[in-house]
Amino acid sequence: MSKQVADVGTLFLHETDGEYAVVARRDGERLFRGRLELKETSAGPRPGRFRVKDGDDDVPRRPEQFVELARRATRIRISEQTSRAGRAELEAMLDGYQLDAKQVRTCRYCAGNGRYSPLTSETAIEADNEHICPDCAKRELEREANYRGLRSGARDRLEELLVEVGDLESVINLLSGDLDPELTKFDEISATTDDIDLVSTDTLDVHPKLQSHIQFDELLPVQSLAVENGLLEGRDQLVVSATATGKTLVGELAGIDRALSGDGKLLFLVPLVALANQKHEDFEEDYGDILDITLRVGASRIRDDGNRFDPGADVIVGTYEGIDHALRTGKDLGDIGTVVIDEVHNLGADERGHRLDGLVSRLKHYCRTNQCDTQWVYLSATVGNAGSLAESLGAQLIEFEERPVPIERHVTFADDREKLDIEDKLVKRAFDTKSSKGYRGQTIVFTNSRRRCHEISRQLAYDSAAYHAGLDYGERKRVERQFGNQDLAAVVTTAALAAGVDFPASQVIFDSLAMGIEWLSVQEFEQMLGRAGRPDYHDKGTVYLLVEPDGAYHNSMEMTEDEVAFKLLKGEMEPVVTRYDETAAIEETLANVVVAGKAAKRLNERMVGDVPTKHAVGKLLKYEFIDGLEPTPLGQAITEHFLKPDEAFVLLDAIRKGTPPYELVAEIELRGEE
Repeated sequence: MSKQVADVGTLFLHETDGEYAVVARRDGERLFRGRLELKETSAGPRPGRFRVKDGDDDVPRRPEQFVELARRATRIRISEQTSRAGRAELEAMLDGYQLDAKQVRTCRYCAGNGRYSPLTSETAIEADNEHICPDCAKRELEREANYRGLRSGARDRLEELLVEVGDLESVINLLSGDLDPELTKFDEISATTDDIDLVSTDTLDVHPKLQSHIQFDELLPVQSLAVENGLLEGRDQLVVSATATGKTLVGELAGIDRALSGDGKLLFLVPLVALANQKHEDFEEDYGDILDITLRVGASRIRDDGNRFDPGADVIVGTYEGIDHALRTGKDLGDIGTVVIDEVHNLGADERGHRLDGLVSRLKHYCRTNQCDTQWVYLSATVGNAGSLAESLGAQLIEFEERPVPIERHVTFADDREKLDIEDKLVKRAFDTKSSKGYRGQTIVFTNSRRRCHEISRQLAYDSAAYHAGLDYGERKRVERQFGNQDLAAVVTTAALAAGVDFPASQVIFDSLAMGIEWLSVQEFEQMLGRAGRPDYHDKGTVYLLVEPDGAYHNSMEMTEDEVAFKLLKGEMEPVVTRYDETAAIEETLANVVVAGKAAKRLNERMVGDVPTKHAVGKLLKYEFIDGLEPTPLGQAITEHFLKPDEAFVLLDAIRKGTPPYELVAEIELRGEE
């Protein structure tokens, strides 16, 4: 005790349970803690009972030892949380020994547990109408996070916010869907506009009929860059730019001009049927009076009666699968002058990536075989490896980064039920606000299933509509028209339609961070949030992520929604890499054999991904899908129906056993869930 007394720096006193906690510290370390009771004497209050904590035991000490301790302390501090009467009693006791003490604001949680934590205006965290230290506040937050099942990424952000805001209750409220924008705000992405010399449309060297259809005076920056770098001279280009910056017109300028000039038809390819339907209608409306437009989607491979698809048309709008099926079945697509592949970053998608890679290679083979002078235009949102992707595609890179309006990104936490209430509040708040340009705020809500689209739409008080690929053409057009007329406060759509939803929304809400049962990639997320805010309508865009702590949508998902949220918000753009496992290699090699025969190896070599051709050919021979480098009837059938080898074997086995069709379908569906 004498050594401890000699070395004391700060002596801290705090009232608790009718007595006073005593903490001795030196150089930031606690030497010991104890308990002091005072007694009233004729000379005033004096130390009565003094005990020092030793493990779980209270060891009695002589009261005089407390006086010695106090005299040897460099400073004596009394907590502000001590009652006024208690402070007066302590000061009177210390005065009796000619000792001075100062009152300090401290953390009550710490003081009650024998810790001395002085607070400053910078470190104090408000909690229960008082102030505590950051460590105690973080422990309280940690308890709430544990209760909610919150993962590390979300915890880190909440701790940062706790220090920034200095209010424990407000931060904990975020876990119950609090919508205070000052608290939910994660960051703001500033508006950026590069200084690009815009091309005047009357100077474009294009066909007169196309020139007459251009209704604006200047091209947008990314369009100007493409034209200045040889777009209209037939150069292949990879155009990388954010959502709503005008990439689509780049492909149209090249393809429509060449089609009108007799230099071959335009193929405009998109990943989804709904997007193809929308693009087909846009082309019909914009160019249907000067060109023949047709549609080729994946459904055509099931019942290809030829009623809708006209391979002789000037413009073919199609899905990747629809055009690939035409190639796999030997359709004559005529003279192809321009191929525009929208969403080419899908080369990096798990399932769709290898099929798009194979399609590009097979389509290039078709164009070479038929001596087409084809220009290739690839369109993509921002990717992490634009330069190397352009090199792999043999295209010139046109990259433009612009965000016409700033975007605020917000995060709050809620379970499935709470999300519906929050979405209703956010939609109301946006629709009740007008921009400086006179437009109401309208919302796109992205979720992960068609069923959830309708569930959310039914719960919104203001007029809204579900919008997804399950609606027929007329229903979708009605929703688009109503939204454009500001008759709807919101549309609720599946994440899978993010690329094609062309609504002038000021706000995007992520009800889910999944696409089906897969978490969104950074590219997909960036593209979807880019739908918030249009320069001609809004002053800024607003994005809300409604995050379910510890939430997932399928047991195969390794991460949880709170982990994914901060990965997406902070994550760097992934490089586009097409990866081949054995199944993908077999599927694409077989399709290349069906389309190109002995030239299949060259098609494999031209693909962006690294295809283990020798191994794939060996497996195809073993499975009797090919004979030499020619497809067997079985191989031909498998390719036409885009079957994986295991699916083909299930079908064959079931057919041989006479399995009823509904049982066969169920078995294949169940295999897809595994």
